[in-house]
Amino acid sequence: PGPRRRRLGVVGRLVLVWGQAAAAPVAALVLSPEKIGLSRIQWVVLGSGLMISLVGIIVTGRSVALPLRALRSAVLRVQAGDLDVAVVVEDGGELGQLQAAFNEMVTGLRERDRVQLLFGRHVGAEVARQALAGDDALGGELRVVSVLFADIDGSTSLAQALSPDELVIMLNGFYGAVVSAVSAEGGLINKFEGDAALAVFGAPIAQADHADRALRAARALRTALADLTPVFPRLDVGIGVATGPAVAGNVGAADRYEYTVIGDPVNEASRLSDLAQEHPGRVLVSESTVAAAETEFTHWIGSGTARLRGRDRDTTLFVPLEDGRIALGEDQQQTP
Repeated sequence: PGPRRRRLGVVGRLVLVWGQAAAAPVAALVLSPEKIGLSRIQWVVLGSGLMISLVGIIVTGRSVALPLRALRSAVLRVQAGDLDVAVVVEDGGELGQLQAAFNEMVTGLRERDRVQLLFGRHVGAEVARQALAGDDALGGELRVVSVLFADIDGSTSLAQALSPDELVIMLNGFYGAVVSAVSAEGGLINKFEGDAALAVFGAPIAQADHADRALRAARALRTALADLTPVFPRLDVGIGVATGPAVAGNVGAADRYEYTVIGDPVNEASRLSDLAQEHPGRVLVSESTVAAAETEFTHWIGSGTARLRGRDRDTTLFVPLEDGRIALGEDQQQTP
């Protein structure tokens, strides 16, 4: 709807009522052709009464209008996203009840934001938003997704070689790199599993270009991890990416569940990350992901095949284009 025409405020309406109920009858008496025999003092009293009542009307109107203006200003701040606001509760009347209800509403909104923030840190911001909104889309459904799996090589030996503080600092650096790379492409950090991270593209938000996003995230993650090498020289991570149909949704009991993705691409990405730990570039992706990419495929090159653990057929492997060129150059140097 379009903007309403500006109407009289509280003070203006009360003055209008005063004019109709008090001033108009007195004016009619004054202008009447039939003279009314009132003494001067009576006229003074009548005029003084009119002025005093007008002042009283204005004061009363302002006592209502000013708190309403403050409330309106607070509502506009909340509408703009500012929840750090409260209004003064004037009294226990209707106006005070309205002010108290507004403060309770803002407190509830702040609590909801806090819950969503904390919840989002565990399950992802989008999953938290949809869950708090009661979105039925979080139920189980078959989706074609791209999965990125990153796993630290030799985590057991790292736990023995590093102090607890050093290990936690290194893990936080690893997790921070994963979160930055995945979030930049709109992916969901589905799980942190000790020394590994699982990210999903294409669920819970449908993304037609989920394969491109996953491949870009893999390249960005590799770059970020390379930048961490001077700080954490023991940090060695294998990255695997796979694409395919999977069941995505809430899994667990009625009072505790988690959003997860179950299916072949999850297993394949995990196996690829294991194999990538033995590969010079530390990144391997499946042919299915490269084939599903619309533009990102130009940054990847085939690198042979391998029989992944638990699979009955060979998987065609792809690596970042720069890794393929390096490997090709090494092969040429070894050729007599």
